[in-house]
Amino acid sequence: MLAYDSTQVLFSVRDSLARTLQLSPERVRVICEYMGGGFGSKLWMHQHTPIAARLSRMAGGVPVKLILSRKEVFLSTGNNPDSVQHIRIGAKKDGTFVFFHRRSYGTGGIGGGADLPAPYYRFPHGIIENVDVFTNAGPSAPLRAPKHPQAVFGVESAIDELARVWGIDPVELRIKNDPNEIRRKEWQIGAERIGWKQKWQPWGSQIGVKRRGLGCAASAWGGGGGPGSEAEVRIYRDGSVEVRLGTQDIGTGTRTVVGIAAAEALGLTAEFLRSEKFRVFIGDTLLGRSGGSGGSVTAASVYPAVYDAAENALRRLLEAVAPKLGVSPDQLVARGGRIFVKEKPQKGLAWTEATKLLPAERIAEKGRWRPGLSGSGVGGVQFAEVEVDTETGRVRVLKIVAVHDCGRIVNRLTAEGQVISGVVWGLSFALLEQRVLDRQTGRMLNPNMADYKLACMMEIPEIDVVLLDMPERGVIGLGEPPIIPTAAAIANAVANALGVRITELPLTPDKVLRALGKMPKA
Repeated sequence: MLAYDSTQVLFSVRDSLARTLQLSPERVRVICEYMGGGFGSKLWMHQHTPIAARLSRMAGGVPVKLILSRKEVFLSTGNNPDSVQHIRIGAKKDGTFVFFHRRSYGTGGIGGGADLPAPYYRFPHGIIENVDVFTNAGPSAPLRAPKHPQAVFGVESAIDELARVWGIDPVELRIKNDPNEIRRKEWQIGAERIGWKQKWQPWGSQIGVKRRGLGCAASAWGGGGGPGSEAEVRIYRDGSVEVRLGTQDIGTGTRTVVGIAAAEALGLTAEFLRSEKFRVFIGDTLLGRSGGSGGSVTAASVYPAVYDAAENALRRLLEAVAPKLGVSPDQLVARGGRIFVKEKPQKGLAWTEATKLLPAERIAEKGRWRPGLSGSGVGGVQFAEVEVDTETGRVRVLKIVAVHDCGRIVNRLTAEGQVISGVVWGLSFALLEQRVLDRQTGRMLNPNMADYKLACMMEIPEIDVVLLDMPERGVIGLGEPPIIPTAAAIANAVANALGVRITELPLTPDKVLRALGKMPKA
């Protein structure tokens, strides 16, 4: 059985499909090199996959292609749970947080899973209550840093209100109560990049039709890797290199990370990495087993496995080269596309000359995740500058400054791309995205591309990305953290511009006008 599935969990789909069809896993092959949008909705096998397989069986084994409509995707693959939060913060007069209380009600559809994570600041005392409210809708899905954007929106709004009432600088208040040393540094960097001291004005101090405001918010995430990935690296006599790993690339640049990991361990150059002699094979269950792409753990899981496999393969190559150079293998170094003697760099061979000494046409070694090459625990802060039209209610985001850490940056271009995409997601969450349900039937009224709105080029502001490169921490995931603080930062900026707070997302024009008293309450 061969199945092409758009999935974040290649091997999980293989095993689930095998159980459903009563086959051994070895008789099922699943392929997904690159995946379209998943956002947590493809972290398990949905029923359309075995339905397609059964239809193929009924048709005598001919290929069957099954595609869900936009409406079917909304109805059958899960949804982001809503959240209604009641928050109280206790603090001393100097701004030191003392107590946090939150009671939240979340709609997990026909199931649970709408609980919110703890606050992101230092609170010596606190109570957190989460209540699941069952609704006649599809189950909750782990969408985009699941439940963190909702939690941060509530916490950061409350902190801003505390700063407003006591006349404290919102950035200084956060730095004072942030237990994360790295994030305290990020607050300072972000404030400088947005021009906080020069631009920030007290809440409601502006007049005129168009008013500008600044806001900020923070994020925290795990992003650590772990066992479960197995990679293979092959070195051929003609100098070619193959990297083989079963993981799927969901648009985060996993194939690039995999290639860089092998090239670094083998001491190959960037030019060789881009050549036809270097090939990376991913997205096939016939390759080495790998975990799912979720929770921002992929890079931290696959990088060590590939690096381990490449080191094992290099060790065998050095054993073949050592007699030629008259030294022991442990005296050799691979760097810059050459293999040479540590103490005598001029004594060595080019990569393609070295591989000609292999005793066989190729060598192949496997590797697994090992500690020391990855870490966990990342944070970030974002600052937003907005302009609000008080006549139309339209909110325009002018600039986002996003400062994030992710341990060691493997590839800066793809890392920055992750932050930019996270900001765009968060902007959609803040201004546009909304699932409209009929109050009587629970039926979704806007399961289409026209009425379920997402940010397009016209909404995208200037996005200033600052990444803290910390090689000593190892590789840590970055995919989801950048979405977490965006909506909260935008909401705080809108409140700063208007002098009134809108406590419900998305920040649509009608809500802005109601907050200003220019429209009757709904």
